[in-house]
Amino acid sequence: MFELEGGMALQGVKIDVDGLVLQSGNVDVTLAQVTRPIILHGQHGLYHLASEVTIYLTPFDQVIAQERKQLLLSMGVAFMLFGFVLQWVLQRVLTAPFFKMVDTADQISSGDNTARFDQQRDDEFGFLAKFINRSLDNLTQQKDELADIVVRITESEAALYKEKERVEITLQSISEAVVATDAMGLIDFFNPVAERLTGWQCDDAIGRHVDEVIRLVEEDSGEGMLNPISQAMSEVQVVMQESGSSLMRHDGTLLPVSESAAPICDHENQVVGAIMVLKDVTPTRRLAKELSYQASHDALTGLFNRNEFEDRLQSALERVHEGEGEHALCYIDLDQFKVVNDTCGHMAGDELLRQLSHLLDKQMRELDVLARLGGDEIGVLLVNSDIDEASEVSERLLRVINDFRFVWEDRSFEVGASIGVVAVTAENINVSELMSAADVACYAAKDLGRNRVHLYKPDDHEMAQRHGEMQWVSRIKRAMEEDRFCLYYQPIVPVDPESDAQPHYEALIRLKDERGDLVPPMAFIPAAERYNLMPMIDRWVIRTALDYKLESSLKCGDYICAINLSGASLSDDAMLDYTIDAINNSKVPHEDLIFEITETAAISNLEQAERFINALHELGCRFALDDFGSGLSSFAYLKNLKVDFLKIDGSFVRDMATDPVDRAMVEAIHRVGQSMGIKTIAEFVEDEAILQALRELGVDYAQGYHLAMPRSMDECGEFFGGCCPIKGDRGVAIFAKVCFGHPSPSKQQKLHATVYACGAPTVLRTLPNHLFAALHNSLSDSTPT
Repeated sequence: MFELEGGMALQGVKIDVDGLVLQSGNVDVTLAQVTRPIILHGQHGLYHLASEVTIYLTPFDQVIAQERKQLLLSMGVAFMLFGFVLQWVLQRVLTAPFFKMVDTADQISSGDNTARFDQQRDDEFGFLAKFINRSLDNLTQQKDELADIVVRITESEAALYKEKERVEITLQSISEAVVATDAMGLIDFFNPVAERLTGWQCDDAIGRHVDEVIRLVEEDSGEGMLNPISQAMSEVQVVMQESGSSLMRHDGTLLPVSESAAPICDHENQVVGAIMVLKDVTPTRRLAKELSYQASHDALTGLFNRNEFEDRLQSALERVHEGEGEHALCYIDLDQFKVVNDTCGHMAGDELLRQLSHLLDKQMRELDVLARLGGDEIGVLLVNSDIDEASEVSERLLRVINDFRFVWEDRSFEVGASIGVVAVTAENINVSELMSAADVACYAAKDLGRNRVHLYKPDDHEMAQRHGEMQWVSRIKRAMEEDRFCLYYQPIVPVDPESDAQPHYEALIRLKDERGDLVPPMAFIPAAERYNLMPMIDRWVIRTALDYKLESSLKCGDYICAINLSGASLSDDAMLDYTIDAINNSKVPHEDLIFEITETAAISNLEQAERFINALHELGCRFALDDFGSGLSSFAYLKNLKVDFLKIDGSFVRDMATDPVDRAMVEAIHRVGQSMGIKTIAEFVEDEAILQALRELGVDYAQGYHLAMPRSMDECGEFFGGCCPIKGDRGVAIFAKVCFGHPSPSKQQKLHATVYACGAPTVLRTLPNHLFAALHNSLSDSTPT
């Protein structure tokens, strides 16, 4: 048995048995040969024959080549199979998931936001799919959010654009100039109004520094001002300037403006620019100047008014107190102004003041102050002038006034003036004191003959008197404000004891000082008359007397009330209307009112007096001429005045019992009144002899301290019911009528007995409280009115 080694291929076999050759296959000698002896196995062991076997094999290199070829072929087949297997594996494990992921990615890239990678696999593709899917979800969410943000941004941009357009349109159309700058102060916005106000074109202004385009100066001095934009950016706050500045335009002209500026800051509060608003305030500034001028100047003459004059006088006085020089104050009062005003009318008077003010203004230095203080009164403040220089200036002004001739409608008038001069020194306390002293000096010049200059002297008696009157002006006004005026009443009684005339009382004005003490009327009446305060006082008297007349009539019975009117009230156009309205609005019977005016006032204002008397007569009121005879006037004017009473001046009545001339005067006045149907009243009846003399002459009424003292209205019950100056039973009857209305004859007898039982005098000037109580007790069955 032969074993082939090395995998050699058998090509042929050759058996030689003792020369017998048997062969099979290819026994080519070129082939590899293996010869072996033939050994036979028998029962008795091995038998070696003389034969051999030769095997022919393929050469080893061929075998190797063939084996290699076969091996290569097998390997190729194996690799092919492996490739097919690997392709299948890769197709299943890698390629399909990868292409699926590619498809999914393509879907995603095509805009399918819902496409997702397969994350159900347990391999790396599944892990990668989960990671990618989470990323896609996040991206989708961010995309949605970004889309929302984009929408909002788009909307915001649209709104901002719209707002920008609106702002630009607004800035282009508003009436103010708007200028915006960057942080360096370079202009980057310039609206049309800014072009118009500044005179700069927008294209020329943009890029220039704001100080070059917007130049502001002080309106009064012309000095340059700090631009508010620079100030706003440096101080980081709004800066406003409303007055006192002007804009220097491109052509050099000035325009009054108000300006404001504000810084523009970023989110970090860093200044990135500023905006400025300019407004043309020409009308406002002009109006302000006009109002300021009107507030400080007299509309008629163009001179300073009283308020401005006193302000400047106050400043001068303060400078004097600080030791800066000396000044003088002149107070000018025109002497003939009233004549022009009354004869030619107010228009002529106004023109006179205008022309004369113009002349005086020419005489003033630049620092001096000329003012119209009111009416025809003119004030002059001479700055840095002593009293001697002020006297010379005043004399020069007086000559200018004297040389002036005023012509109106072919009529020529000479005008004079009285000038009071006072030095403004450190001794002066205040402006009021200075004005008072100058006014006093002016009136002293009038009293000394008018048309002259009078220097103020503190010890001047006449000026002290005027000064006292001026002090009374403020006291009177303050008393009116503090309700310190009051009315006193004095009876006017029939001289005939048998007369049944209605009770008659005169209302008399009184004033209480700051301590509550009564002030005599003649202490304040002259000042009130001089300074035109009587109309105010008369209005108070009328109003108060009417109110009290109604109240006291309910308590004490009816009586006639006499009310005094001043001459100034007759000249007051509004006084008549006020009096008529007061009477009509009251419930007082008109026939119970008598208005008294002095004879002097009636003659001085005859036309007004006649109109006043006639108007009140139509209402049913009556009139009395007070102080009749004091003016020694003709009786002829009585024909035109519808008066009901003549009050004979007390200067004749006081001595008529001992002086035949006074008695004759009283008799003459009484006879004239009697012939004209006018009742007469004698004043100043101070004793029984005068009363008897009046009775003998037949005078109708008497009034005086002998009959009764004036009493206050607070004593109504005691006064109106307690004054019975008439003798006899008739007096008691009148007294009873006043107190209790109209008692029966039996009550009158009872009253008569009670009065004399109490020890009352024949003439009762006042009624004591115990007597009044006794009367009530004795007439307990009567009801007092």
